[in-house]
Amino acid sequence: MCGIIAAASNRNVGKLLVQGLHKMEYRGYDSAGIALHQKDQVAHLRTLGKVKLLEEKMIQEKPKSKLGIAHTRWATHGEPSEENAHPHKSNERVYIVHNGIIENYLDLKDFLKKENYSFLSQTDSELIAHLLDYFLNQGNSMLDSMYLTKDRLDGAYAIAAIDLEDDQNITIARSKSPLLIGIGIDELLAASDPLALGQLTNEFIFLEDGDVAELSSDSYSIYDINKEKVEREISKIDISNEATSKGEYKHFMEKEIYEQPEAILNTIDGRVGGDDILENIFGLGSSEMFERVKRIQIVACGTSLHAGRVAANWFSSISELPTQIDYASEYRYRNPHVDEDSLFVTISQSGETADTLAALRYAKEKDYLSSLCICNVPTSSLARESDYSIFTNAGPEIGVASTKAFTTQLAALMLLALSIAKSRRKNPKLRTRVVTALRTLPDTIEETLKLKEIITELAPEIASKENALFLGRGIFYPIAKEGALKLKEISYIHAEAYPAGELKHGPLALIDKNMPVIALAPESEIAEKLISNLEEVKARGGTLYVFSDPSISMDVKSGKLINMPKCDFLLTPIIYTIPLQILSYEVALLRGTDIDQPRNLAKSVTVE
Repeated sequence: MCGIIAAASNRNVGKLLVQGLHKMEYRGYDSAGIALHQKDQVAHLRTLGKVKLLEEKMIQEKPKSKLGIAHTRWATHGEPSEENAHPHKSNERVYIVHNGIIENYLDLKDFLKKENYSFLSQTDSELIAHLLDYFLNQGNSMLDSMYLTKDRLDGAYAIAAIDLEDDQNITIARSKSPLLIGIGIDELLAASDPLALGQLTNEFIFLEDGDVAELSSDSYSIYDINKEKVEREISKIDISNEATSKGEYKHFMEKEIYEQPEAILNTIDGRVGGDDILENIFGLGSSEMFERVKRIQIVACGTSLHAGRVAANWFSSISELPTQIDYASEYRYRNPHVDEDSLFVTISQSGETADTLAALRYAKEKDYLSSLCICNVPTSSLARESDYSIFTNAGPEIGVASTKAFTTQLAALMLLALSIAKSRRKNPKLRTRVVTALRTLPDTIEETLKLKEIITELAPEIASKENALFLGRGIFYPIAKEGALKLKEISYIHAEAYPAGELKHGPLALIDKNMPVIALAPESEIAEKLISNLEEVKARGGTLYVFSDPSISMDVKSGKLINMPKCDFLLTPIIYTIPLQILSYEVALLRGTDIDQPRNLAKSVTVE
């Protein structure tokens, strides 16, 4: 989850490394550090806390160098502290930054202690520096030492290393954690994410598992898992400054909420034609493959899993297919049975979520018909390793709490449900209806965003509480779960979600005047049952905040009834998500929390 960056240049690299860390701070912000090669010494600066504190230290000390590495940390092994901050060093010679987890670090630590290495941190990463130093002292080159080191490592890693005795080169390595090379003008760069380098170059090389590379200011060499020199494809990605800045908004999350009409349009654009879905929008041959699908398996984490739970309803009602859903972190451990002609579907904003990638790699050993990913990053590991894919085209999402990534995932999953239905010749009239509604969805979202004023008025009532309960039924239960997740992520209010029909099986015991209850009440065949469930809350003095279809009327006594814009029922989960995002944002604003970088969390979860 950490972010690493490295640069070999003909100019001073300190400022550009820190700027890159700022762009990657969504990956972790427990501590930050930098190591700058200065010929006869290495300037080594670390701070507890966010990158801005490192930047302040840099301004004070003014270190200059043309070669350096830097890191922003999300803590795994060892608490957030300056001593646990990267870069780590060994014998004042080797300095490293690392993203990942070394699973056999205790055994390696014991080995290194026997070789008289002492440890200054509680991290698993420090041992990488010591191993490199150990092999260098045996007369190996840095390249050979990196291979010897990574052969001893079990786990996931992206590593960048510098050697005091070499002021020209940086050595990098990757296994199961993202790492790329950026090709600049008179400089070579490396980073966990192209966002870190988007203002410096638009040419990137995405390393593959097992790759090791050497970078200098004017050249690079890449070697594969067998130490054979290889060429990797150069990809061009243009990252605008506008896409990675807040603009007129207070927070990235606020900006990303209001980008959703355009983001949804970008998801569906070019993928529907006339009154139906277009062929092969998931890749060449996908429409033919869909003809054979008999069952769907979805794996995902967090918000993406909620999107999958909504989609399961669509696959049932539109595609007429049974669907199994698993947390990616749990899927591999239940010895899953694979039915004939099952499609394996993964969902991830970044495409680098470690548990989701591990699930995909496990599934590829099973007898699935094919694999397909829903992802926002075309260059991601998930996209490269899946047989088929569709990209949500949401643009960069910087806020840790997902907003536009979620709604565009839902839109992409609807496209999948429609595509499978078309290939299986199911429900042509229903497909036409949904496609027509999809075309107007961005406008409906624009209308929904106008509810901000009403939501802002009720936010103080929830901001003063320490608990909240979210209720939904059927396809809206996962939306209730997403609403609860958003609130707890950024406001730190404890929030849970339940199917409304389960109230009397336990959660009703929690209801009193101090428990706000947020309910989703669209027009549906079970609307009356939902209203009955809400009457149970009202009868026990609960405060109700109900987002409902205008056709539904009820006296909430305390709380508020908020009418939602009209929308095709199958797409209403997308619409009902948005006021819950606004609500969580406004509540967090009142509570004064760090909205874009909530405590203990990171955007891209690249460790299991």
